[in-house]
Amino acid sequence: MDYIKLINCMRCGMCLPTCPTYKETFLETASPRGRVALLRKLREGDLDQSDRLLTYLSFCLDCQACATACPCGVNAGELVAEFTCERKEGKRMGFMEDMVLRKLLPHPERLETFMVPIRFYQRMGLQRLVRTLGILKMFPKPLERMEGLLPDLPEKPLRRVIKEDMQARGETRGTIGFFLGCVMSLIFSEASRATINLLTVLGYRVITPKNQVCCGAPHMLAGDKEGLKTTARKNVDIFSRPDLDFIVTDCGGCGAELKKYSHYLEDASSVLFSSKVRDISQVLAMHADELKLLLKPLLLKMTFHDSCHIAHSQGIRKEPRDLIRLVPGLTYIELENADACCGSGGTYNIEKSEMADLILHRKLDTIRATGADAVVTGNPGCLLQLKKGLMDHLPQVKIMHLTELLAKSMNT
Repeated sequence: MDYIKLINCMRCGMCLPTCPTYKETFLETASPRGRVALLRKLREGDLDQSDRLLTYLSFCLDCQACATACPCGVNAGELVAEFTCERKEGKRMGFMEDMVLRKLLPHPERLETFMVPIRFYQRMGLQRLVRTLGILKMFPKPLERMEGLLPDLPEKPLRRVIKEDMQARGETRGTIGFFLGCVMSLIFSEASRATINLLTVLGYRVITPKNQVCCGAPHMLAGDKEGLKTTARKNVDIFSRPDLDFIVTDCGGCGAELKKYSHYLEDASSVLFSSKVRDISQVLAMHADELKLLLKPLLLKMTFHDSCHIAHSQGIRKEPRDLIRLVPGLTYIELENADACCGSGGTYNIEKSEMADLILHRKLDTIRATGADAVVTGNPGCLLQLKKGLMDHLPQVKIMHLTELLAKSMNT
């Protein structure tokens, strides 16, 4: 943890109105500058590493809204993440952490096998029965939360059914390496299928390596720096083909992590890899004029939620909005505080469910105020969180990925 970054905080308070946990509690210890102050005191030896201190720090969502607001560029979320990595360095991982981070996530085929009984649970009608009878209330709260967030799964993970090499339709203008995120393949496969179709229609050959692995974001959240570097190294090597113009992802969380590989590995191949990474909205926006000719009218009132990983981590805001406005017949309504976190935060909405719900309800209130028929976003964590929230409180409002909206307009 860089001490210079800790002392750069001027305690000006610019971060306070942007921090989701501070807005709910008005506690200094739940604010970015409060967390930085705690870490600084810890580093200077004025505080002990107590359970109370760790609890305060654990309330950070790492949404990075504070970094966007900070005039000095202090990123409290990253500092907390770095502290977590340092704290766990050299320590033996717990059984469940080892099982998930080392035995499951680095192996796509194991992840897919793990989802088979869950798919069976849905297909056989057991999920409907369990929810109707309230059986999950007898189980630990995290399990009930996880089950509640689970949408209908596709019949098969996208990784298993797509071709590794999809040729461009018409004249080839370039070659793209597609980073297919774990959650996108397992849960939101239609969005990623739409991504590939859009790219091939626009003249790109799309290579989706079947042996790519998790981006490493869960490892970073868990403080597993060694596991993060291992997955980063493998993905850099897999996508090291010289013919790739871009490495594209439609998962905001993956994109934010992939762009940091050069920071983690610090070698020429990782620098080149990260320089090629693009969110799907960035590539599609390059061809807006061509895309517009392919789109058909959709009579919808639409709003847009900025994923923290896309807006704050990657600084991408204009491109998704420009693409939404391309759709003829669509009425776009800007969402108040569109870049405010929805409360997902990886596994935050499971581990800190009460705070996550407060943050989610604030987001739902702003969606309700737009009168929109649907919400568009670009990150699977937001899709899961908002889908559950809308289903419970605003069932008339649908949610979709940006590429699903464009594909729907193209195929109408």
